[in-house]
Amino acid sequence: MAKCDEGYLCEVCGQDVAAVLDSDLYLRYILGELPLEHLHLSPERHIRCNPALAQYIVAPGFALVSCPGAFAKAELDPQYVIEEELRVTRGWNRLQAVPTLGLTIAEYPLAITPEPESISPT
Repeated sequence: MAKCDEGYLCEVCGQDVAAVLDSDLYLRYILGELPLEHLHLSPERHIRCNPALAQYIVAPGFALVSCPGAFAKAELDPQYVIEEELRVTRGWNRLQAVPTLGLTIAEYPLAITPEPESISPT
């Protein structure tokens, strides 16, 4: 069978990643963690098959995912967890909307918001 006939198989569970809505690859692309030119070179996974990232999605319609071990949210700095939940949930919401937005693939990523600059006392 030709590679293009196989679809996009999850490198973790081996099942087909049938829709972009379930794609860890496209979620990471939307989050700016993967450049466009690497999409066709990178392995695919279901979002839930990457618990280190999926645990940060806090949204109606997405069942909570736990990540065992050192990368579990409970083991990390609470402020970092809050920031990651906001960032990854925002990316997941964008991924869910992509099919209806009429965007080109190059337009999928979220705009990067700069870190607030700290104000030095004068």
